Amino acid sequence: MIEKTISEIEAKISGAATVDAAQKQELLQLLGTLKTEVSVLARTHGEQADSIAGFASMSAHEATRADQNPELRELSLKGLRSSAGGFEQSHPRLVQIVSSISKVLSDLGI
Repeated sequence: MIEKTISEIEAKISGAATVDAAQKQELLQLLGTLKTEVSVLARTHGEQADSIAGFASMSAHEATRADQNPELRELSLKGLRSSAGGFEQSHPRLVQIVSSISKVLSDLGI
């Protein structure tokens, strides 16, 4: 399920008219890494991995909408960051990737 969710996010980003080519490429690379990291996390923390993937999907949706709502975008990004919280010690790469994705998606709204 996690790989499917992230693949759907990748498709949404690839087809987003509101995202320039450089940002698409950066996000797609980050999502590829996120897919790997979340798959590893899912082996021991399945529900948390699902939450991270779900919030990543919501954040991508809000950041790529033609008619954006800044409040919804920030709430979804807060959820994404929060869903990865607590894994700084055990999965530092995951937290770093989530932070990078959050920053790029947040920047899309500026």
